[in-house]
Amino acid sequence: MLVRVLGSAAGGGFPQWNCACSNCSAVRAGDPAFEARTQDSLAISRDGKRWILLNASPDIARQIEATPALLPRRGRETPIAAIALTNGDLDHCLGLLNLRESQPLAIYATPAVLEGLCGHNAFLRTLERHGDHTSLRELGAAPVALEDPAKKPLGFTLQAVPVPGQLPIHLRGLREPAATDNVALVVRDQERDRTLLYVPGIARAFEGLRALLDGADCAFFDGTFWSDHELSERGVGKARARDMAHWPLAGEDGSLALLSAHRKRRIFLTHVNNTNPILRQGSPERAAVEGAGIAVAHDGLELSL
Repeated sequence: MLVRVLGSAAGGGFPQWNCACSNCSAVRAGDPAFEARTQDSLAISRDGKRWILLNASPDIARQIEATPALLPRRGRETPIAAIALTNGDLDHCLGLLNLRESQPLAIYATPAVLEGLCGHNAFLRTLERHGDHTSLRELGAAPVALEDPAKKPLGFTLQAVPVPGQLPIHLRGLREPAATDNVALVVRDQERDRTLLYVPGIARAFEGLRALLDGADCAFFDGTFWSDHELSERGVGKARARDMAHWPLAGEDGSLALLSAHRKRRIFLTHVNNTNPILRQGSPERAAVEGAGIAVAHDGLELSL
């Protein structure tokens, strides 16, 4: 399984367009301790020719241009064979509208996420230009064999596991939350029997999380915030991390304590917010993460499982 990190930042990217926190100011100034990042997304492939996107961020066009393997090879076509979504948050699905140019698309998501996209989104009609433009395929508790728009197998199975989260902001008040509004994706290479776990958003621990981590050869996990009061401490907001359905890394009940118990697995933090001190190489927080045997993902990171 080939894995490419297209983006590793939380919504807004890094630097964030309307933020002058110390991190964003430093990366704009060219401080070598920081790397600019686009919004969170992964690409996976078995053969390096057909790729599956895990989430489609608003930065998808930039990410494609920065990834030679995702560029068209002739005429009008794309190596992107399918797209799978973890939830309906705009930083995870807005990129779909950038892919509207009549190219056949296969989109995998839970029924709750698909309903949120299609039932309340007139803009998604830009992905319905012709009868074969977009095929929407449901994910559930049982593994699904991934196929491209022509229903040719891609060599992976994909399973959606509900994880604690919340409704996207644009759906609040329009319908009741569902357990499958936010999921982890378990991707298994059918030939090599290798498993990737993708959890870019999680509000807290839940029963079964340790088993998911133990069963994965590699995991990309929510690293949005270092502390629960990070935004207020940086003077850029009032909401707590947990109010935003993100499990902070620090503290006895933080996610880092649980993740460090799985150091035999390759674990990367992704969806990192622009205020998070782990973005600075050499910071005490970055050292704590690396000391726990965990890495901070960065745009362009490539792995082979």
